[in-house]
Amino acid sequence: MIEISNLHKSYRMGANSLHVLKGINFNVAEGELVSIMGSSGSGKSTLLNILGMLDEADEGSYVLDGVPIKNLSEKQAAKYRNKFLGFIFQSFNLIGYKSALDNVALPLYYQGHSRSERIDRAMNYLEKVGLADWAAHLPNELSGGQKQRVAIARALASDPKVLLADEPTGALDTKTSYEVMDLIQEINDEGRTILVVTHEHDIAQMTKRIVHLKDGVIIEDTKVSQVRALENV
Repeated sequence: MIEISNLHKSYRMGANSLHVLKGINFNVAEGELVSIMGSSGSGKSTLLNILGMLDEADEGSYVLDGVPIKNLSEKQAAKYRNKFLGFIFQSFNLIGYKSALDNVALPLYYQGHSRSERIDRAMNYLEKVGLADWAAHLPNELSGGQKQRVAIARALASDPKVLLADEPTGALDTKTSYEVMDLIQEINDEGRTILVVTHEHDIAQMTKRIVHLKDGVIIEDTKVSQVRALENV
């Protein structure tokens, strides 16, 4: 599903250059649930931005579901993001003046679906995350855990090949974090490929494989015995 080969990325810092990714080799098969760990400055956010087509590598190759991701115009990148990827963020990134239902339906607007189809599909995904009764509520009327569930429903609405979750539990308390991870595990059980960036070891143990980054290189890539989230609640 994801094939990364010899990925390098540097950023100009005044007269100097900061080499952030230093030859990353990394494959993810369809249906995997992988966590990416590393301290601040390890390169995990840069890697996620490249995977999400929000940034581009200086060197190396990135192939997503058989499609080479390189030299894309912003229009092409947006098209591929909408086709292939769903994003879940630590800060939820919900639109404050839109209801939960309209937030979930938004990606479907960009895919050209009719209003009635958008609403039907969005409601279906709100039901899936247990929030059908909250469809008409605005984000400021929802708890942190509910906001993240809406964000997950939005990420799923466009039926992406891969979910990219950037610290999805970072703004949540432990109990709510585990409930969100239980939902992510359920989605993965259905066959969806998911990458989770996290700095929390207990969250990483709820995935099936942990990739450790340090100073721009992968220092460890280990399959783990998955801990089911709700066993910890």
